[in-house]
Amino acid sequence: MFKYIVKKILMMIPMLLVISFLVYYGLQLTGVDPINFMVSPETLSANADNVEALRESLGLNDPMIVQYFRWLGNCLRGDLGYSFDGTSIGSIIATRLPYTIELAGYSLFISAIIGIGIGIISAIRQNGIIDYVGRVLAVLGQAVPQFLVGIILIQIFAVKLGWFPSANRVSPDAQSVVADAFFHLFLPVLTLTIGMVAVLMRYARNTMLDVLNSDYIKTARSKGIPEWKVYIKHAFRNAMKPVLVILVFRIPMLVGGSVVIESVFSYPGIGLTMTNAITSGDYPIVLVTTLIIAAVMLICSFMVDVLNALLDPRVRLGE
Repeated sequence: MFKYIVKKILMMIPMLLVISFLVYYGLQLTGVDPINFMVSPETLSANADNVEALRESLGLNDPMIVQYFRWLGNCLRGDLGYSFDGTSIGSIIATRLPYTIELAGYSLFISAIIGIGIGIISAIRQNGIIDYVGRVLAVLGQAVPQFLVGIILIQIFAVKLGWFPSANRVSPDAQSVVADAFFHLFLPVLTLTIGMVAVLMRYARNTMLDVLNSDYIKTARSKGIPEWKVYIKHAFRNAMKPVLVILVFRIPMLVGGSVVIESVFSYPGIGLTMTNAITSGDYPIVLVTTLIIAAVMLICSFMVDVLNALLDPRVRLGE
């Protein structure tokens, strides 16, 4: 198992390098010149020699591959560089990334409880009211785009009813930061949770039905084991193995979805930071935020592989 984990970690390193190079190269092709953000147009035309000297001192005249490895070396030393307005990218990430983790973490926790719970009940009470309602909600939750769900929730709960705010994380004049943050988080967390619940509900229901129809469950029932023990001790434990894999595998989708949701709700996380940077052409921030999201997705993929290997030894043995 240890060799399998080390192998997967070593495979992640070249993948991250390739992704970082492709993103760096793609942003270079956009033709955005950092000098235009540092120097006013009047200075550009009046002091061409000084501007060229500045360009040379910053290494902007070096070949692209040289600039890439210089940037990569700085990142490995913990220096993420600066945005075009002079703000340290490291400080931006340190401030904004916890907000995205908070948003995705709450959504993952709540959706896991609700989705798995309703899925299990739907399988146990197959063709009942909860099963029918759950299946309809699962289809709707997957069919409707998340940004549209967010807009609808804003119109209902923020504009019409005025129960929850529609933007930011806390109000400037908040008396209690914790309570105020809860009200600001409610709608974006609910938006992400709806889609996640729909997926987990369907997988939990289907896997639970497969387990309940298996031979060892029939054998357990024939031995006179109480029904609740059959469900909890035998069925639930085995049904959750593939559901846990799906749960981990959906984390990258959750992080990716938070980029859109943060833009809809103006939530100051890493997704909104990247969106604003793309709009303003601040490619140093775009580069770092894209790399962080890619790293999260690779780490989640690694977690899925490890979880699969723990659940099925044939995976790590290459069979």
